[in-house]
Amino acid sequence: MNSTGKELTQADLIRNFILMGLNPQLQTDLYVDYWRPMELDFGQEAYNKVVGAAPFDSFMRHYLTVKTGAIPRLDAVYDAFKAYALSPNVAKEGVGSLVADIRKFARYYCAMALPETETDRNLNLAFRDLRELKVDVAYPFLLELYHDYADDVLSEQDFVEAVRLVEAYVFRRAICSIPTNSLNKTFATFTKALKKDRYLESIKANLLLLPSYRRFPNDEEFKQDLQTRDLYNFRSRSYWLRRLENYGHKELIDVDDYTIEHILPQNPNLSKGWKDSLGLEWGRIRETWLHTLGNLTLTRYNPELSDRTFVEKRDMEGGFKMSPLRLNDDLRSLEHWNEETIKARAQRLSAVAVTVWRAPQLLPDELDVYRPRVEATSAFTIEDHPFLLSGVGAQLFEAFRNQVLALDPVVKEEFYKIYVAYKAETNFVDIVPQSGRLRLTLNMQFPEIIDQRGLCRDVTGMGHWGNGDVEVAFSSLEELPYIMGLVRQSFERQMGNGDEL
Repeated sequence: MNSTGKELTQADLIRNFILMGLNPQLQTDLYVDYWRPMELDFGQEAYNKVVGAAPFDSFMRHYLTVKTGAIPRLDAVYDAFKAYALSPNVAKEGVGSLVADIRKFARYYCAMALPETETDRNLNLAFRDLRELKVDVAYPFLLELYHDYADDVLSEQDFVEAVRLVEAYVFRRAICSIPTNSLNKTFATFTKALKKDRYLESIKANLLLLPSYRRFPNDEEFKQDLQTRDLYNFRSRSYWLRRLENYGHKELIDVDDYTIEHILPQNPNLSKGWKDSLGLEWGRIRETWLHTLGNLTLTRYNPELSDRTFVEKRDMEGGFKMSPLRLNDDLRSLEHWNEETIKARAQRLSAVAVTVWRAPQLLPDELDVYRPRVEATSAFTIEDHPFLLSGVGAQLFEAFRNQVLALDPVVKEEFYKIYVAYKAETNFVDIVPQSGRLRLTLNMQFPEIIDQRGLCRDVTGMGHWGNGDVEVAFSSLEELPYIMGLVRQSFERQMGNGDEL
């Protein structure tokens, strides 16, 4: 417990670990010169956990991810920090260097994560948009970029563009309903592939070359989903409306002064005027397009507009004709509001959106430099595995391979001399065919596997075929559902779906 009677946070434990045991003068110097300024930067809430992790705990998690390449669990940040601090290279530099380094990265984090801390206007605006979009998982990547920006390795212009690419990547994936689970791992390891003598170019290339489940959605995919998705119930609806309205403008509109307006009203009891405007299929049109891009805008006159007909909304005091917003430009001259005009407006706005949330652009020869070399395809086939051609082994294998390949389109099957591999980015399960059974190796450390039946064997440090430290075998189709539960754990670990955000 701390002095207030509350349970010690991870940050409390880290501070005590660093400072306790030092001679009094050094302890005082490190606290006054480094630790106390950090506390002031984070504010009095630095150690207080209201929802999620306390700000300092979150920072330390991202800091450790930058330094180690591994993402510690939120409740294990202190343990991960101890392991890092006691590692030979860090311990050799001494506690003073460690605390100074933490202080330096804390400045970077505060500039990105805390409002109005960054002094550069363009960066401040970019960081604000990331905060509103809640892109915390990108902070390890951005911390390293900020470090290089502070050291003049990365220019301000390229840093801003890199931040905007991260924003576009996350927003496009959200609009296209691509699961976000793998983002932790994507950003934790992203800088490993960068060429810092061609910093921005390599960021673009690596975003463009991400595999399918981590992909950067292209313009057509993004536009199509943006036009049809329910954006009213999107978690950051004020964010996307503000970005569309303000893109390219120096005089920014504060959308907090406006409310969202459904041009075609939300009220299910539409007036005769609205039904006549929409036609016989008014119910389907309303159900399909009510909360979508084409039917949403901003206004300061929401109560006055209410459920009025489109022409009334257009011409009344404070209506669309009088609106200063670019979002309402195309509404001023329209005579009708129906399915055709909703779709047309959505197409126009989505064309703007691909510029607001711009995809990376590289020439083909520039991108080719970064493409990984394609490994030669194995010359082996199923014919090289007689146990898989007939009998029990063939039945087990056919059922198993069908379920593994159905996990995700990214899964590939490769035959080798001794085993069969299934991989996403790399192998997540390997099969060694045996008489009457299949022996599997899961690419996980043994303590990571959840095996309620105790079927798995720890082969850590033992010679075996396949990748990983978990071995399990099965000999009947009745066992397959449980076996697939084990395989999914290895697959999801590789995909990043097991990471706690």
